[in-house]
Amino acid sequence: MAGHFRAIKPSSSQAFPEKPQFSGFMKPCRFEGEIANLEVQGEIPECIDGTFYRVMPDPQLPPFIENDPWFNGDGNVSAFRIQSGRVHFKQRYVQTEKFIREREAQRALIGKYRNKFTDAVEFKIRSTANTNIFYFNGRLLACKEDSPPYSMNPETLETIWLETFDGQLPSCTFTAHPKLDPKTGELVCFGYEAKGDGTPDVCYYTIGADGQFLETVWLVAPVVAMIHDFAVTENYVIFPIIPQTCDLERMKAGGEHWQWNPEIPFYIGILPRRGATGADVKWFRAPNSFPGHTSNAYEDSQGNIVFDLPVTDRNVFYWWPDSQGNAPDPHTIRADLIRFVIDPKSDTLDLGKGETILKQDCEFPRIDDRVSMSEYEHCFFDLMDPSLGTDFPAIAPVMGGGHPPYNSIGHLNIKTGKFEKYFPGTRHLVQECVFIPRSKDASEGDGFVMFLVNNYETMSSEMHIVDTTQFDKAVAVILLPIRLRAGLHGNWVDGQDLSVAKSLSHRR
Repeated sequence: MAGHFRAIKPSSSQAFPEKPQFSGFMKPCRFEGEIANLEVQGEIPECIDGTFYRVMPDPQLPPFIENDPWFNGDGNVSAFRIQSGRVHFKQRYVQTEKFIREREAQRALIGKYRNKFTDAVEFKIRSTANTNIFYFNGRLLACKEDSPPYSMNPETLETIWLETFDGQLPSCTFTAHPKLDPKTGELVCFGYEAKGDGTPDVCYYTIGADGQFLETVWLVAPVVAMIHDFAVTENYVIFPIIPQTCDLERMKAGGEHWQWNPEIPFYIGILPRRGATGADVKWFRAPNSFPGHTSNAYEDSQGNIVFDLPVTDRNVFYWWPDSQGNAPDPHTIRADLIRFVIDPKSDTLDLGKGETILKQDCEFPRIDDRVSMSEYEHCFFDLMDPSLGTDFPAIAPVMGGGHPPYNSIGHLNIKTGKFEKYFPGTRHLVQECVFIPRSKDASEGDGFVMFLVNNYETMSSEMHIVDTTQFDKAVAVILLPIRLRAGLHGNWVDGQDLSVAKSLSHRR
């Protein structure tokens, strides 16, 4: 091992720590296999034909960092293949370097979250590939934003290789939230800390539908901080910086990669999408706050950028406090849906707090991806509404901890303000949803939302399907005989699009 590493001696324990993030519903699942013909209550519409992919952090072995955050586990990918009203389930771990070496050693070798200086051994690629699973050009990309993605076969979930796009990838990192342009088929991407841990460099790049890189732009961020998600319009790319900052010396001393900084603004970088250089980026400023996952962005008739996302005034990642050890009570954290209207040509960089378009505690917004990067009407998201009657005294002892609790799915019509909720039950919490159009030519928002539900009464997982034209009840509930730990992100892939993967399945 290189001499600069401060390796912590790995524990040989075969038991997971007695911490909330490893207990109750959050106990690691560690299942790989297939279950055919899942039980269905109700009826799955015949028009739903495709696969819902999602990924969860799911440690295969007990960590040797006792209070490891819940999303530092190995990426375990679930696939729900739906056709002719039936559902077949498959789940496999991403075969990362970390996963393979730890399985051989039969113990954890990785240390603190995104701190290589605390590892037991030196890794070439340290990724857990556990944040998003995204379909592009016949492959699944298992993404974590500290490395290139791992490529997987969409049909078998076999890990193929570390994806560098035939050596074209210019950055050592790749976003967990690439954006597919529905008009051009381009994949719009970026990496932050793009030249390694603690570097301020951001690399923006686009990949054509044929896999060839089209644009590469290097720029420098005003702070070394987290850029988890981003947004794209027809002519611009938007980089929202979370005020969780990185310091390499702190990491070398065995500290955390991230530390909340309440003294810096919420930066929003605006870069022309095509033909730009790093000098063309503008860093707009909003008051210190935590931006959530982006809903959408587009350009209005005056040429302004309209950018929607949940925002809260406090540190969502409370387990990484500020330099004084201050962190909010997690029960006080809530995010409203906020709109920023930005003139990209303006020299006035202070934006203010933005406009509240929905004052409800929401996160993980999803839209009809066919209108991504353009003006849109429908937004779906996870919602926490205490008035709905969730029985927290009953479920709290078995919930586990670390993940944010959301008890319903919300649907907002951005233009009319109409707001609807789907509530699965008093002893249930929801995970991130995806939207499925009713047909290729259905109007925006006409279709179904699909999402996993944690049932704390049965301690098992369910998948609910809700018709957007009757949002208060599910048309189908699919029952799993197992419990799937809280996941991070996933996506729906239409059956016709999956046919492309079969022709590429043996390509190496």
